[in-house]
Amino acid sequence: MSKREETKAPFSADIVGSFLRPEELKAARVKYANGEIGDAELKAVEDRLIKELIERQIASGLHVITDGEFRRSYWHLDFMWGLQGIEHIELDHGYFFHGEETTKGSAKLVGKISGENHPFVEHFKYVKQFERQGVVARQTIPAPAQTLAELFRGENGKQTESVYPNFDELVEDLAAAYRTVIRDLYDAGCRNIQFDDCTWGMIVDDDFWKLMAGTGFTVEGEALKYLRVNNLALEGRPADLAINTHVCRGNYHSTYACKGGYDAIAPYLFAHENVDAFYLEFDDERSGGFEPLKYIPADKKVVLGLITTKRAELEDEQAIIDRIKEAEQYIPADRLYLSPQCGFASCEIGNKLTEEEQWEKIALVQKIAAKVFE
Repeated sequence: MSKREETKAPFSADIVGSFLRPEELKAARVKYANGEIGDAELKAVEDRLIKELIERQIASGLHVITDGEFRRSYWHLDFMWGLQGIEHIELDHGYFFHGEETTKGSAKLVGKISGENHPFVEHFKYVKQFERQGVVARQTIPAPAQTLAELFRGENGKQTESVYPNFDELVEDLAAAYRTVIRDLYDAGCRNIQFDDCTWGMIVDDDFWKLMAGTGFTVEGEALKYLRVNNLALEGRPADLAINTHVCRGNYHSTYACKGGYDAIAPYLFAHENVDAFYLEFDDERSGGFEPLKYIPADKKVVLGLITTKRAELEDEQAIIDRIKEAEQYIPADRLYLSPQCGFASCEIGNKLTEEEQWEKIALVQKIAAKVFE
């Protein structure tokens, strides 16, 4: 571990959390969906493959371990389905990414929201047992803002408003549900939680605002709404619990959902969200430049997502080093870290690269981080 490493994430060479699903896992999940195997059989496969993944993470030199999101279909919906008051539904369409439509899962509100007995707590306990000196277990979950957005996706909004005619009550209950899950994760030994959040990528996307034309929504209004629910969920968290956020523009089968720089949201998200670190996508021109980083307070850290998980080709090492140096114009080097821009399989379909190519990307992150930060 380098001199700048701490027991809390982020680490100099970091990850976002999801990994490509092995074919054996995909096959087992199909069998489970078809009723050919039961809960115990599926869990046995998941447990074994997660253990193998964690061993590979540790062997590769990573200081953070995750379950790769192997127990999930989606990076976000499975968590939402685990909250009380929310059910799994299938829509007649998926999310419309650039070049591909996703699968059709969504989350429907059927009662008041609460967070007790969330299945992710047991999932975390399995990963926790593999912690060791210098290796921290991380739990990734969608940000409260992401859940709020899903509850108003398409026709979902009418049902949500029927359960919560008062929007403020919905925000309060949703934040409280998250605080319950966060407390239960903490009691299970979790000291590193990551919020994954696509809402900010949506806000800065021109195509999104074309759809919203004439509806009365504004960038400021949307930003303040999502900032409010995220910060409410963070209230009262223990001092030794690191909660960071990954800001995403969509990651499905190597396609993306949104484009646009951080400029419009930086005065809200960067300046005022009460997380410890921001994991930010900067792997191509869709993310804009580094200047918005000037809004990040001096007590917060930035993880530069400069290595793409969407393509197998390895980035030029010197080009990445040059970009890190460019970012240092706005954030001192001692608060900068490096990671891939997103996970390798935000949904179980995964991105278009092989498992070995995935590990080559991680090795590149570590090689560059060792040169720049040690």
